[in-house]
Amino acid sequence: MDWLNYHHLLYFWVVAREGSLVAAGKVLRLSHPTLSAQIRALEAELGEKLFMKAGRNLALTETGKLVYRYAEEIFTLGREMVDTVKGRAGQALQLDVGVADVVPKLVVKRLLQPALNMPLPVRLVCYEDRYDKLLANLAQHALDVVISDAPVPAGSTFRVFNHLLGETTVSFFATAPLARSFGPGFPESLNGAPVLLPLKSLTLRRALNHWFDKLEVKPEIVAEFADSALMNVFGADGVGIFPAPTVIAAEVMAQYNVETLGRATDVRESFYAISAERKVKHPAVVAISEQARQDVFGRQAS
Repeated sequence: MDWLNYHHLLYFWVVAREGSLVAAGKVLRLSHPTLSAQIRALEAELGEKLFMKAGRNLALTETGKLVYRYAEEIFTLGREMVDTVKGRAGQALQLDVGVADVVPKLVVKRLLQPALNMPLPVRLVCYEDRYDKLLANLAQHALDVVISDAPVPAGSTFRVFNHLLGETTVSFFATAPLARSFGPGFPESLNGAPVLLPLKSLTLRRALNHWFDKLEVKPEIVAEFADSALMNVFGADGVGIFPAPTVIAAEVMAQYNVETLGRATDVRESFYAISAERKVKHPAVVAISEQARQDVFGRQAS
């Protein structure tokens, strides 16, 4: 049996991830010549070249790309094994979650709650940022999972995988006075009604625009928001009618003291867990995924 030197593989993996020997040396605290020698040893062991020059940096050969994919799986599993064993020993199992900044906060809370209800203690660490930045951190294994309202498109430069958690219709909410004025006759009653909407660049806004056009309804757009939580706050002050996922309708009404006008049944929002692995293995992410499909989205009215 041929035995693989995993130290050599680790050094190769870091060099491939960082793009150069110098950058990898800073991460590993090893000299350029030492790393170079370790890479040559791995290449000799495998009988194939793994890198080729690309200006001042290094690029993977076809064999290098293949080896890198296996290395990613190996070291990801190793990290998960250590985290799981530590959790079983009574230490908190850490879950690093990236949240796309457009995902409603109440949806995030519902989705992540199962991780905190596990028999093993879990320490939840959440990062909110732009979608592309979160994916970059996920690809570098700085995050365990990313929660998003959109899948990673085919052909992405990031080697990550989409896991659909579920989808929901969208409902419209408003303070009691606005609900009395514009609730009857919904959705045609939204014609000329003061409405708060997501930014034009966002997926939900495009879907809502299409829905308005289909109904030939033209609301008065009072304000547009990148952050749904801020939109909800303005809605709670009576500035306008606002949309939110039906799956969190009860939470929206309770938290913002608003009423529901009706549902846009043709408009649906989807939510995804994006991971660096094809099959989710982190226990907390497994719990989130299963609960989302069985309860959070599974029991809502369609």
